[in-house]
Amino acid sequence: MSTSSPEAVKKLLENMQTDLRSLSMECKKKFPPVKEAAESGIVKIKTIAARNTDILAALKENSSEVVQPFLMGCGTKEPKITQLCLAAIQRLMSHEVVSEAAAGNIINMLWQLMENGLEELKLLQTVLVLLTTNTVVHDEVLSKAIVLCFRLHFTKDNITNNTAAATVRQVVTVVFERMVAEDERFKGIVEQPPPVQGNTNRRSVSTLRPSAKDAYMLFQDLCQLVNADAPYWLVGMTEMTRTFGLELLESVLNDFPGVFLQHQEFSFLLKERVCPLVIKLFSPNIKFRQGSSSSASPAPVEKPYFPICMRLLRVVSVLIKHFYSLLVTECEIFLSLLVKFLDGEKPQWLRAVAVESVHRLCVQPHLLRSFCQSYDMKQHSTKVFRDIVNALGSFIQSLFIVPNAGNTAAVSAPAGGSGSGAQGTAQGGQGTGVSGNLTTQAAFEYRGTWIPLMTVSVQGSAKATYLEMLDKVEPPSIPEGYAMSVAFSALLDLVRGITSMIERELAVEEEAAAEFREAHPDQEWQPQPGAHLVWEEMVSACWCGLLAALSLLLDASTDETATENILKAELTMASLCGRLGLVTPRDAFITAICKASLPPHYALTVLSSNAANLSSKAYSIQGQSVQIISPSSESHQQVVAVGQPLTAQPQGTVVLTAKNIQCMRTLLNLAHCHGAVLGTSWQLVLATLQHLVWILGLKPGVGGALKPGRAVEGPSTVLTTAVMTDLPVISNILSRLFESSQYLDDVSLHHLINALCSLSLEAMEMAFGNNKEPSLFAVAKLLETGLVNMDRIEILWRPLTGHLLEVCQHPNSRMREWGAEALTALIKAGLAYKHDPPLAQNQRLQLLLLNPLKELSNVLHADIRQKQLESVLQILQSQGDSLGPGWPLVLGVIGAIRNDQGESLIRTAFQCLQLVVTDFLPTMPCTCLQIVVDVAGSFGLQNQELNISLTSIGLLWNISDYFFQRGEAITQELEREEEALQKQAQERGETLNRPFHPAPPFDCLWLCLYAKLGELCVDPRPAVRKSAGQTLFSTIAAHGTLLQQPTWHIVVWKVLFHLLDCVRTSSTTADKEKIESGGGNILIHHSRDTAEKQWAETWVLTLAGVARIFNTRRYLLQQLGDFFEAWEVLLNHIQSAALSKNNEVSLAALKSFQEILQIVTPVKDSDKAGDALAAMGVPPVLIDPLSASGPGRPLVRSDSLVERLTRYNGAELQAPPPGEESALEDSALWWSAWNTWYRTGTDSTRPPSGPTEKLSFIPSQPFLTALIQIFPALYQHIKANFSMEDLKKLGVILHGAVSVPISSDASPFILPSYTEAVLTSLQEAVLTALDVLQKAICVGPENLQVMYPAIFEQLLLFVEFSCKPPQYGRMETKHVANAKYNQAEWVALNYVPFAERSLEVVVDLYHKTACHKAVINEKVLQNIIKTLRMPLGLKYACPSESTWKLAVSSLLKVLSIGLPVARQHASSGKFDTMWPELANAFEDFLFTKSSPPDNLSIQEFQKNEAIDVEVVQLISTEILPFANFIPKDFVGQIMAMLNKGSIHSQSPSFTEAEIDVRMREEFSKVCFETLLQFSFSNKVSTPQEGYISRMALSVLLKRSQDVLRRYVEDERLSGRCPLPRQQVTEIIFVLKAISTLMDSLKKTQPENVDGNTWAQVIALYPTLVECITCSSSEVSSALKEALGPFKDFMQPPVSRVQNGES
Repeated sequence: MSTSSPEAVKKLLENMQTDLRSLSMECKKKFPPVKEAAESGIVKIKTIAARNTDILAALKENSSEVVQPFLMGCGTKEPKITQLCLAAIQRLMSHEVVSEAAAGNIINMLWQLMENGLEELKLLQTVLVLLTTNTVVHDEVLSKAIVLCFRLHFTKDNITNNTAAATVRQVVTVVFERMVAEDERFKGIVEQPPPVQGNTNRRSVSTLRPSAKDAYMLFQDLCQLVNADAPYWLVGMTEMTRTFGLELLESVLNDFPGVFLQHQEFSFLLKERVCPLVIKLFSPNIKFRQGSSSSASPAPVEKPYFPICMRLLRVVSVLIKHFYSLLVTECEIFLSLLVKFLDGEKPQWLRAVAVESVHRLCVQPHLLRSFCQSYDMKQHSTKVFRDIVNALGSFIQSLFIVPNAGNTAAVSAPAGGSGSGAQGTAQGGQGTGVSGNLTTQAAFEYRGTWIPLMTVSVQGSAKATYLEMLDKVEPPSIPEGYAMSVAFSALLDLVRGITSMIERELAVEEEAAAEFREAHPDQEWQPQPGAHLVWEEMVSACWCGLLAALSLLLDASTDETATENILKAELTMASLCGRLGLVTPRDAFITAICKASLPPHYALTVLSSNAANLSSKAYSIQGQSVQIISPSSESHQQVVAVGQPLTAQPQGTVVLTAKNIQCMRTLLNLAHCHGAVLGTSWQLVLATLQHLVWILGLKPGVGGALKPGRAVEGPSTVLTTAVMTDLPVISNILSRLFESSQYLDDVSLHHLINALCSLSLEAMEMAFGNNKEPSLFAVAKLLETGLVNMDRIEILWRPLTGHLLEVCQHPNSRMREWGAEALTALIKAGLAYKHDPPLAQNQRLQLLLLNPLKELSNVLHADIRQKQLESVLQILQSQGDSLGPGWPLVLGVIGAIRNDQGESLIRTAFQCLQLVVTDFLPTMPCTCLQIVVDVAGSFGLQNQELNISLTSIGLLWNISDYFFQRGEAITQELEREEEALQKQAQERGETLNRPFHPAPPFDCLWLCLYAKLGELCVDPRPAVRKSAGQTLFSTIAAHGTLLQQPTWHIVVWKVLFHLLDCVRTSSTTADKEKIESGGGNILIHHSRDTAEKQWAETWVLTLAGVARIFNTRRYLLQQLGDFFEAWEVLLNHIQSAALSKNNEVSLAALKSFQEILQIVTPVKDSDKAGDALAAMGVPPVLIDPLSASGPGRPLVRSDSLVERLTRYNGAELQAPPPGEESALEDSALWWSAWNTWYRTGTDSTRPPSGPTEKLSFIPSQPFLTALIQIFPALYQHIKANFSMEDLKKLGVILHGAVSVPISSDASPFILPSYTEAVLTSLQEAVLTALDVLQKAICVGPENLQVMYPAIFEQLLLFVEFSCKPPQYGRMETKHVANAKYNQAEWVALNYVPFAERSLEVVVDLYHKTACHKAVINEKVLQNIIKTLRMPLGLKYACPSESTWKLAVSSLLKVLSIGLPVARQHASSGKFDTMWPELANAFEDFLFTKSSPPDNLSIQEFQKNEAIDVEVVQLISTEILPFANFIPKDFVGQIMAMLNKGSIHSQSPSFTEAEIDVRMREEFSKVCFETLLQFSFSNKVSTPQEGYISRMALSVLLKRSQDVLRRYVEDERLSGRCPLPRQQVTEIIFVLKAISTLMDSLKKTQPENVDGNTWAQVIALYPTLVECITCSSSEVSSALKEALGPFKDFMQPPVSRVQNGES
């Protein structure tokens, strides 16, 4: 019920009346005046009540009178009355019916009571009621009331004092509340601000309203009182304490900050009065140093006084909190003082309260921000904020360092103990740690100093303990660890406050930025720079101090929660720095967390270098240096893991504690949640994680996730169960960390990748030079990161793969393996990922993804290439159809094989290629087909695996088939492509550059295929060459029709001839060393056991192939302009092959030669198309069978397919008219062939010039045979112009060919057994060649006949071979009969049959041509005789007896034809030289120097003698009768010869040598007879001839005389011994000759005999008689015959005697 309601008013009136009655009752006796006053008061009240409607207002108006009785009552000083009066007054007051005057009277009355010390508590109560119920008390009245309360505060009574103190506090509050209310009322009214006077006096309160004025005066006097000065307004104060004054100041400042901020007058008071006062009162605390003795200084230093100091700090806290903006400079001083109070030299309690004050500041981040703006960011100003933080830090450090700051823990285990978790025992009975268990109490411990941690306040509020101890006068004892705990909370709150404030503001700003971007997408968002600067400054100012303190605490912390808090603080700071882009502090905080994660003193370069940068900044705070303390090694923590450090050199083990693991989790958390701001410090984070992962033994698994390694990994890794359960979690977080990289922005992602790369580089460096297990952390994580960021793979692909490629080249196999694993996994994932747009449309991305796969080809390590190829195989299997533009790269990878790689690699690559050729040729762009050809070719060329080489040649064949089948499609696509390229090239102004350029693109494809096969045809391995050669020629044969005509030009020159050149070069330079049988069990046939022989096979194949193409495609080729040049080149190749020193090659060359010569006229190319079709199973339709070869050969018609094929050849080829031109052309070709044949023949049959030892090669018989056999065919085409010159050339070759010996090991196959007279095929061929010639001459025109003599000459040369086998150079050949077959000697052929056959040919030919002019002129007959003279002369010495017999018979035949001709032409003298030749021939034959063989039978001898007789008969019939046509000399020679034959007497020199000369009696007889017949014939034309015969006769007779005489002599001397057989034979012969002579003389006309002859004959008689004594019966019988005819001389005829006498 309110005081103004009617009921209340009624009750008030009643109560007042009751009070007055009571008062009059009490005062009735003692104090009548009072009683009267009371009664009149009752009347007064009644009157007021009756008259007025507003009773309360009326009462207030008359309050002085109404109150008067009660005041008088109080004046009685009677306790009972006083109490009654005071109660009544209070009732009035509470109803607000007291006027100003009345109030003044009341106060005065209370003052008197106070001075009398009466009813003190009632007084206070009354004052309080008076001042709180209304505002009538002002000015002096008010001040008096306040003074009254102060005075009561200082009484002797404790209760009164305390009540008074409370009252004072309330009154002061009331005064200020009134002012606030007054301000509220006047708020709407705008006042004219008063003119500010220059000198604002402290009393200048004229501008203030009443209540404000009171408040001002009160506050001013409070300051005066605290400062121990006299008050201006509170008159009557007697006593005052500073502590109370400070408390009052603090409460006013704290409760009414608005007053001071809104009113200049009050602000002025703060500045001018309060601040100086505080600073003055602080002075004892500032000057004081603990432990400085007062005796040393002259004036004793005032000691700090706890109550004042503590209250001052409270005031300062309030000032700073509320009036910071007014008192910028003053606050700077206060804060500096605060910092000083934390100094180690100050008393403990002072430091404790100071730290509490600091804590109060720390929970007000906005305030801290203001500090930063006002001081730290101003030039020439103290860096207050920094100092506060640093002071906190150094305060914490000092607690650990100063010995008496806490208990020194007795460390029971040695530093870095055995890992048993020995716990230092703390003195003072706090929970003593037993070894092995952890102390339950949370504490910090550092280098032996142990400080417990207590809960001091709730997070984020600074609830102080000592700042609230207002009742304590003596400084309290501070419990151990309290200051540390407050400082710790302050640090955490500071970090929390700053970071959350800045982050809130950042968030707001980001939101604004986002909105701005939505609204104005085209403009840049410009943030307010000011805010950022402040934030950055705040962080810059505080981070060093924070980091120093937090690192130390982290190291010292033994409590998990505390550790967690510290880590959280470091983490939030790191993140904040990151967001603000402050790299150094960010890295510093991260480094701290990293270091804490690792074992103490762990050598990690990244961290040490960072720490070094930091520790070089030692922060000096007021002369104290703050070091960033490095972790101590003796932290007593539970060991949870022991592992190997990740270092290049093996070291001992390292230990991980639970705290390390905790830090590691924070690190993971940091990376996971704040990855975006880490930037370059990813490096630190990842390096640390890598080392931890290593120590914990986590190894990467599939996809890069880390799994706990098996126990096998190393005996050195020991994990406790505690950490074992953590590992999966850690590895999971690690994976999630990298998965979350997909949420990072591009820049951050790059930082992450760079960091991983440089980590990996370090790991690579470490893994160099040793085969220790490398750290694969970085590689694994690069893989993980790549896999989760597939959607934006482009931006990180290059650095990622670039680095992985480096890893792939690392010498450590495990490292490489993972590099390759990661790279290939990424590529496969990249290709499989559903990109947007899909890869098929994004060619650039596809090539980008495939490029590293190609780069892998440059790595030399086989394992990497294996991985690469396996992944290619997988890519082909999964994405083969969609590779499109990626094909060149993929094919490049498949084809990047080298011979130094192992077989398995090549095998894998080849699998890929096979897959491509079998499945993917149709899906790839046609432009890639050429690459496929190249790749297949390179597999053919590799030399590791022969089977692959051979198979790849098969693939080339398949590819060519594919080209053939898809020809049109491929052509169209390639031509489209070509046009596009052409256009591009023109735009750039370049020429189009591709192999075989002028040819159309489809033809180029073929040319590339041919060129590849061509390369394979000269591979070092024979099998490959063979296979490639067959394939090349087969493809050209089967598919060559598709080529356009100009392309053939390239095929011929660039492919075929180029191939021939290469093969020729290789063959001629090939090694002749014998190859030992190839690997294992393969035996090599002796015909292939040297490289040279193997190359020979290739040469054979190639030459045959080219020749075949020339043969089958002659028509097409002839239409090329330079067919003649090509023909020449081909012939040149055939020639060099034919002349090669290898029988196989040379023979094959001739076969090819034969092949290209067999074609009489070219076949039109389209029938070749028919062949190709036939090969494909399409029978061509031939309208007309081919007629015999000839220029006008009919063309072959073909069906539409053939026409289509021919269209590929460009224009339909028209057959040229069979005209002169082609004939000319032909003859040129044939002559070119003849020249080649001639050169080949000359060179191959030319005998070696050097000494025989060096003899390397002799052409084989089959070769020579083939060579000679070519001639007849060739001759048919060149006979028209075949000249004598050519014939000579031919002769040289034929002669050379025949004279080539054969090797003895071949002879059994070529030579018939010696006895059979058979010609070798070569000899047959030679004779055939001559025969062909001779026949041609025979039917040819007259001018050809001059060649006869040359042919004769040639044949005669061959005839000579019968006796004189030709010499082949200086070579020694053995006669075939003496050759030992097993020795490699050279054997001369049995030339006899050949010579004899030649002789027969000569005779035949002579028979036909004896009368030809040329034959006569060229003295052919003479030559024949001259030639025959040799076998005739040798006779028995001939190699074969058939020879001389044939020679004789031939001679006889020839002479029978030739002599008549010779006689006929005797006059011309053309035969003059023949006669002596003939005479010599007779002489040599009839009187041969060779003796008959011993084994000659009598019958044989007689047969031979018969032959001799035949010759003599020829002389007697054909020569002697025509003596007058015959030169005289010749006749003379014949006579002498007959003479010689007639006695057949050997010269004496032979007598001893020859034991047995069989007498040719019959022969002698015939000779003698002929001689005599000729001698005594009447036909002696000239005396000369007669003389010759007479001469001969006398010589004969004289010889006989000598022989007989000598015989008689010898017989006599020899006595009983028989004479030598030879001499006996001789004598018998002589005797026979004598008897023959006698016969002849008888038969002859006497007038024909010379007288002298008779005399000589008779003179023989006595000698004959002497011989009678001989003992030999043979001689005797001969003697008888000789003596018999002498009977005719016994009686000389008369005429004769007369003659003789006369």
